[in-house]
Amino acid sequence: MTIKICIGSSCHLKGSYAVVSRLQALVEEKNLSDKITFASKFCMGKCAEGVCVSIDEENFEHINADNVDNFFETEVVTRL
Repeated sequence: MTIKICIGSSCHLKGSYAVVSRLQALVEEKNLSDKITFASKFCMGKCAEGVCVSIDEENFEHINADNVDNFFETEVVTRL
């Protein structure tokens, strides 16, 4: 599974670094580093929608420090 996080200027200002850091920590905590690859992406075309993340080319918007744990459980773990 590949998770791409937008690090374009809009998403950066909306907290993409915190999202990246937390997703990396969750992957380590769950010992999933052999199943999940991270990549960055510049602009996913949804700048007004908050931090954008894609999982194997499916896009998700409005990811932030407050909901990233729930996103991980509902969208990442369930796909493994």
